[in-house]
Amino acid sequence: MIFDALKSILFVSILVAIFFGAMSFLGYEINEQYFSYSKKKCEEDLKKCAQKILEKKEINEHCNFKCLEPKLIVKKKNVSESN
Repeated sequence: MIFDALKSILFVSILVAIFFGAMSFLGYEINEQYFSYSKKKCEEDLKKCAQKILEKKEINEHCNFKCLEPKLIVKKKNVSESN
């Protein structure tokens, strides 16, 4: 049982390493700053929406905001960074 769990963990870590290696080779990188920026922006939008709901006292108020933009998570490396 423990051996199977260790095999699975090793397998997943190897796949992640291959994925990041392939991304780097193809000229892409993970935009790590996006997650902290996106979290702050989502929290601000959520506070504004909650305030709007409390002010209007309407339960059916819908907040229209995106917290995650997949196209901005993986980005192409700059030419100057890859050399």
